[in-house]
Formats: sequence, C-alpha cells, structure tokens
Amino acid sequence: MAQKYRTIDLFAGVGGIRIGFERAGFTTVFANDFEPKCKDTYDQNFPNVQLTVEDLQKIDIEDLPEFDFLLGGFPCQPFSVAGYRQGFEDERGRGNLFFDIVRILKKRRPTGFLLENVKNLHTHDKGNTFRVISDTLNKIGYDIEAKVLNSMKYGGVPQNRERIYIVGFLRENGYIYNFEFPESIDLKTSIADILENPRDIDEKYYYNDKPLFEKLQKYPFREGVVYQWRRKYIRENKSGVCPTLTANMGMGGHNVPIVKDKRGIRKLTPRECARLQGFPGTYQLPNIADSALYKQFGNSVTVTVVERVARNMKRAALKDTDNIKQPRLEVELAV
Repeated sequence: MAQKYRTIDLFAGVGGIRIGFERAGFTTVFANDFEPKCKDTYDQNFPNVQLTVEDLQKIDIEDLPEFDFLLGGFPCQPFSVAGYRQGFEDERGRGNLFFDIVRILKKRRPTGFLLENVKNLHTHDKGNTFRVISDTLNKIGYDIEAKVLNSMKYGGVPQNRERIYIVGFLRENGYIYNFEFPESIDLKTSIADILENPRDIDEKYYYNDKPLFEKLQKYPFREGVVYQWRRKYIRENKSGVCPTLTANMGMGGHNVPIVKDKRGIRKLTPRECARLQGFPGTYQLPNIADSALYKQFGNSVTVTVVERVARNMKRAALKDTDNIKQPRLEVELAV
C-alpha cells in the first residue's frame, strides 16, 4: 500500500497549496489562517477538513494532529539579524510568524515542509532575512533547497508570477539528496484559453459607461491581450501573458488587469483569476464580495506549480537513501 503522507495547511488562504499536495497524493489533516473572509471560500471547497481561523501564535502545538509535512505561504515580516542574535528563544516575543513555524517544526519534527514567499525574500535586507531563515532551519535539523519558480514556466499557466519555494527535509532521513525541483515546461495555454465567454460575464465587470471608460476607450486595445491600468496610464503586457496577480486588483488603483472582448473593455473576473492561478474548474466561488475574491486569488499560490513540487517531494521521500554519503553543508538558492 502506497505511503499516505499527512499535511497541515498553515497560512492556508483559499487552499491553493492544499490542492496541489492533495493532487500529488497527500492528505490534509489541519488548516489554519488568520483571515476570516477566507473561511467561506475554503470551507465550501474543503468540507472534510475546514479552516481554523486563529492567530497561529495562539495555537497550542499539542492540539495539532499527527502530520508528516508542514505547508505554508508565510508572510515575510522584517526582522533584524541583530535581534535574532539576542536569543532564539525570544522568537515569539518578536511576533514574527516564521518563528512560529520553527517552533512547530522543533516540537513535532515532521518529515519535511514546503514554504512559499515572494521572489525577493532572498534579497530582502541585503540577504539577511533569507540567511536567518536558512540558518535557523539548518540549526533545528532540516536541510533545505530553495528556488524561484515562475508560474508561466513551471505551472503551465499564462501568468508572469515569480515566487520562491523552500523545500526542507529532516537531515537524519537524507531525503533532500533525492529531491530536485521540477524542470521548466513549455507554455501551451494562452490568455484567450482562460477567458470566460463574454455572454456569461456580468455587466458589472465592464467599464462601459463608467468614469474610467473615457480614458480607456482612447487606447487601442487588442483582444486576447492583458493590459494594466497604472492609475494614470495603460500598459500592455508584451510577453503575451498576464502580469502578476495582486491582492488589490479590481479595487481601483494600479495593477488592475484589463482585457477587451466582443462586448467591451473589462477587468478580469474572479473565475479568470482562479484559472490563472491553476485552480481547477470544479473550484467553487462563494457568494461574497468580488473585492474579497480578488484579494484571495491575488494572495494565493499557483496550484499547478505547487503540485509539481509536491510530486517531487513525495518521490524524494519514497526513494532509498541508504547509499547517501556526502553531507550537505549549505543551502543553494537557484534562480
């Protein structure tokens, strides 16, 4: 019988990482996020293990179920190397959520983990932030690999989204030596492939007869291309894909993804944003404000990228490690 690894889904959002891992054969046993608005979306799609809305710092580690892998797209909160050097045991007092992940790893010693963050995590504070993260994980017994993956090159979706993925395994198991990040793949999906049929789109998404339309109609839009409204001007995406989806899209301001179809000029719909993040067509959108859905998908991971990483993690953990000879001395960040 195949090994069924159990995961806990921290900073779960609307379950993007969970879907990727479950597609790879993992089983979710716990889910947590601090944002109450995520619960409607999460619970509607995952009725068996629903979202616990709670501050991670307040969760008692003893209350967590047994699990094999910790998953989390944790926030990048600034902290100083100087502060870190004052004593590791003071991590909770500084309120940095990375150290709450560390306390769980120290206490429960799972087989491994996947952490996801913004691309510039490894350059934040002149590299000090990533140095503290990697040193801390190594210190508590985990070897790691980290790589920046672009969704359009590793997830098969037409979105230019670069994120850093940090994979870790217990040093004593040696699984890290079996692990490799997935290779890049050709992009075969276009913007036109993810757009909904104009007949099915609510009028509210169109700019026709709205204040911004006067400015937009002067620009020579082309169908099948994503544009951005940058407060004062419009920018065409020359690469033929969608720019990085953000939490503030659709709420006014900059980075609003815009397309033109046979009915007019409009913003991307929440369903289209879900598709650009690799969510399956069966994923349900609850009846909540569009602004909340835009934020949720803008903050999410690309499911298809996570699934490929998860499959390689599972493969690494199932390989024979008896012949491993060379210890890993430091983390290498591949970009």
